[in-house]
Amino acid sequence: MKKLIYSLIAGVLLMSSCKDQDLMNIDPNKPTQTHPQLLLTKIEWDTFRAYSGTSPLYATRMLVQTDGESEGQYFKWGRGDFGPYSSLRNVTKMIEEATRINDNSYIALAKFFRAYYFYNLTLTFGDIPYNQALKGEDQAGYTPPVYDNQKTVFQGILKELDEANNMLKGLNVIIAGDIIYKGDAAKWRRLVNSFRLKVLMTLSKKESDNDLKVKETFAQIVQSEPILGNTEADGDGQLIFLDQEGNRYPEFNSSGFGSGMFMASTFIEHLQNRKDPRLFLYCTQTKIGKEAGKPINDFTSYEGGDPAAPYAETSIKAAAGKVSKVNDRFPSNPTNEPLVLMGYSEQEFIIAEGIVRNWITGDANQHYKNGVKASFKFYQTYVKGYEAYLTEEKANEYLALPVNNFALSTTTAQKMEQIITQKYLRTFFQSGWSAFYDNLRTGYPDFRRPAGVTIPYRWIYPQSEYDNNRENVSKAIESQFGAGNDKINQQVWWVK
Repeated sequence: MKKLIYSLIAGVLLMSSCKDQDLMNIDPNKPTQTHPQLLLTKIEWDTFRAYSGTSPLYATRMLVQTDGESEGQYFKWGRGDFGPYSSLRNVTKMIEEATRINDNSYIALAKFFRAYYFYNLTLTFGDIPYNQALKGEDQAGYTPPVYDNQKTVFQGILKELDEANNMLKGLNVIIAGDIIYKGDAAKWRRLVNSFRLKVLMTLSKKESDNDLKVKETFAQIVQSEPILGNTEADGDGQLIFLDQEGNRYPEFNSSGFGSGMFMASTFIEHLQNRKDPRLFLYCTQTKIGKEAGKPINDFTSYEGGDPAAPYAETSIKAAAGKVSKVNDRFPSNPTNEPLVLMGYSEQEFIIAEGIVRNWITGDANQHYKNGVKASFKFYQTYVKGYEAYLTEEKANEYLALPVNNFALSTTTAQKMEQIITQKYLRTFFQSGWSAFYDNLRTGYPDFRRPAGVTIPYRWIYPQSEYDNNRENVSKAIESQFGAGNDKINQQVWWVK
């Protein structure tokens, strides 16, 4: 009996010793586990800011540069960046931690973030690593990922969004760490479904593809799933900024708003022709207009630089005080308006387009009006000092002008141009490259450019892929465009 007791004690001591040894081998500064809520906050902060900034505004003819040639303004860009895969590693880790504690709410949000990043990645390049991406840490030896064709990527994106919607359905929990909807799963479900509509509309040229079922899925979501509404209770997926270190508007104190950044003439003309008061909060009056004492709502006191002209020409014009700059509030206000990843205004324009395309039945005019009014209301709520120009009464007056009156459009082409143009006018420092992709998809609005210059369809794959994954990237290029044709003017699957 004594021997048995001694043996048990020895066993316990040995087990304790092993545990102590294991604990000694854990670096407290490099934790291997964490609660997914800690990952969620950073993921949201990074994701909602990921595609913001001035770069898309040059390509979409909203800004011009006068102190050098902007590659975006003249459509001369080259290589893109696989940086989003780094952000996706955090999403992968959140899935692992959520699986460990058996919490589907974080897995559902992770599927949304995966869909969002892969959506933007495939629109940037074409074929990309998807099914084998982000597997490195799971394997004993790293194998460079193969590229999936763009159709497969879009099918995966739509599948993950559908799964996220179903996982959030009826979920009665508060999602800790959520800085967007304060943990409300029902609001996240609306955002997921509205983003599904955006992805499906991106595939409008593939509406007859039986594998994708674009029209059928679009109709099912509009008719049967919760989507974004026009109230705070069911509204935009947006990141609100605070005047605190690390929580300020991304363009606050940016040096990019120096002497070389001005407004593009075509964007200002779109706003002037429509008597659009959003002009006043997007940019400043020209120096000449301001010195002449013209009121802020005098549309003749705004002017831009020609985005197709050599930058030196606009520089001369700007020096003469004849070009408007970006509104001072963008670099000087630490909060400004939120960044909207997907909002009610954009959703309503998408639904209006779906009706015009006969994907669903409904009143396209009403959804068009909803989109315009929601944009006015958004700026009235968040941009101080301009509220009087953006009231519902002003929005109704605006919509009654013949140029803005959707009811006066009789052809499909006229209706499409009106919807896409209004969708475009709300994207100043919002929605990343969405307006650019809408132009590739629909041709609206027309982007002025130098003679002989075509609008690119994509970016060149990163040099790192040639260095570390040459075989697979070369196969992807050959299957899409022919060997060696990794060029920006190569047409990709989604726009064919």
